[in-house]
Amino acid sequence: MNILVANNQLERTGGTENYTYAIIEEFLRCGHSVEYFTFRKGEISDKIEALNVRFRSKRSYDLIIANHTTTVEKLHLYGCIIQTCHGITPILEQPSSLADFYVSVSYEVQQYLKSKGYNSIVINNGVNCDRFIPETKINKELKSVLSLCQSEEANNFVRECCLDIGAEFKKLNKHIDNLWHIEKNINESDLVVGIGRSLYDAMACGRAVLSYDNRNYSRDFGDGYLNSNNIIESLKYNCSGRGLKKTFTKELFIEELKKYNEKDGVFFRNFALEHLNIRQSVASYLSIASIPAIKKKRVEKALFLAKAFINRKFN
Repeated sequence: MNILVANNQLERTGGTENYTYAIIEEFLRCGHSVEYFTFRKGEISDKIEALNVRFRSKRSYDLIIANHTTTVEKLHLYGCIIQTCHGITPILEQPSSLADFYVSVSYEVQQYLKSKGYNSIVINNGVNCDRFIPETKINKELKSVLSLCQSEEANNFVRECCLDIGAEFKKLNKHIDNLWHIEKNINESDLVVGIGRSLYDAMACGRAVLSYDNRNYSRDFGDGYLNSNNIIESLKYNCSGRGLKKTFTKELFIEELKKYNEKDGVFFRNFALEHLNIRQSVASYLSIASIPAIKKKRVEKALFLAKAFINRKFN
């Protein structure tokens, strides 16, 4: 199958950028012909091209996997297009009426799209579980914490809490550090603090995780320490903190850190393999392509593009 994967920008590492790379890797592993599209090339598009994946060169595709409304608007005539919505607030994540099918990365996004009149299915944010693996075991007692929070306010808060319990504190802010091989840093910690995909990467690496951040577009909250008792509810909201909406004083956050249990690392590795594996994500996208209505749409667009090409050639 000829597949095009699109993302608004591929300049620097980030949630949808990493997702784009991972899904391209998996389509290639499955034997499909894959190209990519973006408005802004950079570090991540260079890595994609290192996989021998070309920038869009064909007149049409069997399937287009598009992140962001801008790419849908640009590419909808090039083939049957599935828009994946990763959030509810950003303008780029809003559903485009030009898409043929919609995927939500969480229950929360699915309900938001439904309120806008768009039906979708949920495919969780996928992680390459062959790359993000437990390279080291976590300690029986909490000794090291890695913060992947994206604000200095959050990092300073987490640092103070770690100092109070004698745990080593490290931080990586993607807007400043922009590390690609972040799995190496994750594997040097017992527990990872952050939200969304940061936690999924950590789960795949067999780390304990704590949902918390203080970002400029949302309140200072999180779901707290995650385990088998609350992960499903947190996952419904992309582990963003919008599920449980816990706010923390220093004392309350320390209580969350003290919930640390080394057995949760093993639990989350298995959880990632079952619920967050990019192999399952790609299998789900390919199953969408086999839906009769989508097959019909693919044929209709192929005929439209063929007629348009003939008209341009002979007129």
